[in-house]
Amino acid sequence: MRTPSDAKRPSGAPRRIHNTDLGGRATRSIGDEAMSRADRKTNHAIVSLIGDLKEQSRSTGTAIWRDIAGRLESSRKNWAEPNLSHISRHSEKKETILVPGKVLGSGSLSGGQTVAAFSFSEGAKSKIEASGGRTMSIRQLMEENPKGKGVRILV
Repeated sequence: MRTPSDAKRPSGAPRRIHNTDLGGRATRSIGDEAMSRADRKTNHAIVSLIGDLKEQSRSTGTAIWRDIAGRLESSRKNWAEPNLSHISRHSEKKETILVPGKVLGSGSLSGGQTVAAFSFSEGAKSKIEASGGRTMSIRQLMEENPKGKGVRILV
C-alpha cells in the first residue's frame, strides 16, 4: 500500500523517516544499506578479542568464552572494575579469576591468585605480583585454558 510520502519519491528510492516518526531530530533513510548497523566497537583489539572468544566458544562448546564476549560487547561504562580487596573477598587461594574489564589497585590481595583481565592499573599489577599471584590477559587465559575449567568470573 502506498502512503502519501511514497507518492513523492521515485520508484526504488529509499524511504525517509522524518523526525516526527523517530521522536528525534535527525532524518535518516531506510534502505538495505542504511539499516545495517556499523559495529559498535571501534577499538580493533577489543573487536578482535571478542571475535576470538566467540570462535573459541564455538570450537570447544564452552559457554564461558561466549559470556565474556557478551560482557565485553557492552558499553565500557558497564564493564567490571573490581578492586583487589573485592577480588580477595570473593576468591579462594590459588584460584584463577577472570575479570571482563579493568582491575583496580585499591586494597590488598593474599593467596597468590591468577588474575586475567582486559586491563590492569599499574598498582593492581604490582600488588598481584608481589602477593605471589600472576596477571595475564584474557587472550592468554583462553590459550592456556581453552575449556575454561576452574575459572571464576568476577564482576
